[in-house]
Amino acid sequence: MENCYIKMENVDLFYPSHIYNATTLKQEVFSWLKLEKKKEKLDDVHALKDFTLEISQGEKLGIIGHNGAGKSTLLKTIAGIYPIKSGSRDIRGEIRSLFDLSLGFDLESTGRENIMYRGLLLGETPRKIKEMEQEIIEFAELGEFIDYPIRSYSSGMLVRLAFAISTSIPGEILLLDEVIAAGDASFHKKAKQRMAGLMNSAKILVLVSHDLSTIKDVCNRIIIIERGKIIKDGEPDEVIDFYKQLHLFENR
Repeated sequence: MENCYIKMENVDLFYPSHIYNATTLKQEVFSWLKLEKKKEKLDDVHALKDFTLEISQGEKLGIIGHNGAGKSTLLKTIAGIYPIKSGSRDIRGEIRSLFDLSLGFDLESTGRENIMYRGLLLGETPRKIKEMEQEIIEFAELGEFIDYPIRSYSSGMLVRLAFAISTSIPGEILLLDEVIAAGDASFHKKAKQRMAGLMNSAKILVLVSHDLSTIKDVCNRIIIIERGKIIKDGEPDEVIDFYKQLHLFENR
């Protein structure tokens, strides 16, 4: 079996301007009545610029940088959520993305039905989801509520179910935007162990986090992104030291 890898070469990605230029009816009326200045049109945002990155099997890559630097954009580009304008993106391996845990939930359906919906969205077969169903229910600690519509769930119950489903399906390439913790203190310990197992079993891990100690503990390679470009790539100690010095310089 061939090794997993991620290869991006000279990738350019833009956020289309219509996302930012959309106006509400209220804004249009106020502008027409001259009660509010009409919003200036913005250009497309160049989020990743001539971006080249290669990640090999066995690497656990940490991504750090300021807010808005392009970290989450990079994760979603790897996942294929954002289309690139130019360059190439080549992925070998099954990707598992843990971004929005509640994606695919139907509030009017039961917890059990949502296990099936979410599992299908994650690419599993109905048969495989049925095989995992009981383990998911037990991990989420929902008991008889699994057959209630999830609109009746507390926020904690919903988080537990979402976490149990999303982390029950492993992937060769694991993409994480911050290490996910879920639920109350008693559930948190289980969640932490589950996440550690997923990260250890992944053939490639790509982790975005602002927690430098977690990045250092988990990853064997770190990159710093600034304005859609990599400005440092290397061993965790070296890159984190560089990042801290960068902060000191910028805060003078």
